[in-house]
Amino acid sequence: MKNIEITAKITEVSGLSELSNTEQNLVQNALDSAKKSYAPYSNFHVGTSILLENGKIINGNNQENAAYPSGLCAERVALFYASAHYPEVKIKTMVIVALKNNKLTPKPVYPCGSCRQVMIENESRLKNGIKLILVGEKNIHILENTSQLLPMGFDKSVLMGK
Repeated sequence: MKNIEITAKITEVSGLSELSNTEQNLVQNALDSAKKSYAPYSNFHVGTSILLENGKIINGNNQENAAYPSGLCAERVALFYASAHYPEVKIKTMVIVALKNNKLTPKPVYPCGSCRQVMIENESRLKNGIKLILVGEKNIHILENTSQLLPMGFDKSVLMGK
């Protein structure tokens, strides 16, 4: 029997001042986007902001629906928009924020499994890591790539038998 250890490297910073101006701008975009989300059932408003390699910024927010699970998470809204409009442009950075009762959540909120899978697909397809910045009121978590979230992810290598 052999044990396999899985680890993730997460950098924690205590405030926005520790981020670059570009990253702070992405956080503000994500917050603005979260405020525009459609979340009448959960009252959990998520916003994301993506910086593409070409300098374009794509924002997304969660869209709920009374017929669960017909809604869509903020991360996939932004990722699918980016893929539809800029299919060959690499994603450099993705910021995710969540608001509950119009306040930033105390701790950073991590993406759901479906969003993680879409992120992994984007990294694999475009052959680049996506830097993730997850913002909470008390701290910010930074991951150098989304595969840190799903270290044993399902990707095309499985389908191709590699």
